[in-house]
Amino acid sequence: MLQQLMYMFPGIGTMFVQDPVVAISRIAFIALGFLLAYMGFKRKLEPLIMVPMGLGMMCVNGGVMFLEAHKIGTLFLDPLIEDPSALVNIMQIDFLQPIYNFTFTNSLVACMLFFGIGSMADISFILARPWSSIIVALFAEMGTFVTLVIGYYFGLTPGQAAAVASIGGADGPMVLFASLVMAKELFVPISIIAYLYLSLTYAGYPYLIRWLVPEKYRGQEVEIDFPEVSSEAKFVFTIVIAALLCLLLPVAAPLILSFFLGVAIKEAEIEPYQELLEKTITYASTLFLGLVLGVLCEASTLLDPRVLILLVLGITALGISGVGGLLGGWVVWRFTKNHDFNPVIGVAGVSCMPSTAKLAQKAAFEANPYALIMPLAMGASICGVIVSAIAVGVFASTINLVP
Repeated sequence: MLQQLMYMFPGIGTMFVQDPVVAISRIAFIALGFLLAYMGFKRKLEPLIMVPMGLGMMCVNGGVMFLEAHKIGTLFLDPLIEDPSALVNIMQIDFLQPIYNFTFTNSLVACMLFFGIGSMADISFILARPWSSIIVALFAEMGTFVTLVIGYYFGLTPGQAAAVASIGGADGPMVLFASLVMAKELFVPISIIAYLYLSLTYAGYPYLIRWLVPEKYRGQEVEIDFPEVSSEAKFVFTIVIAALLCLLLPVAAPLILSFFLGVAIKEAEIEPYQELLEKTITYASTLFLGLVLGVLCEASTLLDPRVLILLVLGITALGISGVGGLLGGWVVWRFTKNHDFNPVIGVAGVSCMPSTAKLAQKAAFEANPYALIMPLAMGASICGVIVSAIAVGVFASTINLVP
């Protein structure tokens, strides 16, 4: 009778035949998935990612069943399968397997997101204060380089340390790309941790801003002067920079092409393409990204002792990058004539675009309703995306040289 009930309700029944640690972890992940989805609904976390990710996490840990040959699994996807014939077979069963193998394992989803990010970026924001934006973005990459060293001394390989360190750039697609290129065996936990932490920047960075920037400086007004640059000049600048970066960093060429093609389409005012990239491509990619990341949060997959190390390194990378960005903001403030710069803009150099730029503007607005810093914050954020791409390209090109 008990065995019949187990097969009648396999989601519950499998918990009695699995390792108790796995069974308890499944319950914990179901609760965590509910929390993430609810926090997304309440707009405490990014809803575009957290709602599909949370629901996917709940369903994959609840939907465990008995399969053929006394195996236990789900009908979502199997990220660990490598045999070509088995992969072809499972693609006809697991409904998310084709999306995972054809868009995630080759970084296509990251490139599609970069199409959208590029199409929403405006070079004019950088040109308003180019050197300030670049300096802030460089400082905001501090977490990446510090975590690379820490990760290596924690026992990770150079490739694994570089992949998890890329979380410090706070650029989700970049983390996906970096982990696939440098640490494919840790792609699943690194990607999940990255997007969980990136959503937490909404909650954590405002406290960091208040801690490091006194209110009178948070509310500082700045003078914004956009230089008169023709669309033709911006278009030529865009395609020349794209070609130059691909020449210098060919390993990151897919992401560089994707981002700058989006920028070029915007500057060329190709409206059908721009609308396609900004709406359809971006939101479809984000939906499947959140859903697949949630489904990858199966308890049996994530019970790896290295996950704890990755959790510590991920939050370290983002924390140090936030501090570094604000430090860069103070440096620019110190050396700008008449201190005509708001240090809060520094946090926007952490390239979670446009989230960190919005956080900077919100912090300034709370201190002074007349403080408009969004254009400069967006310039810093766009530079942050470019600097993160360069950092990942340098890591991927040189990491094999490390003994």
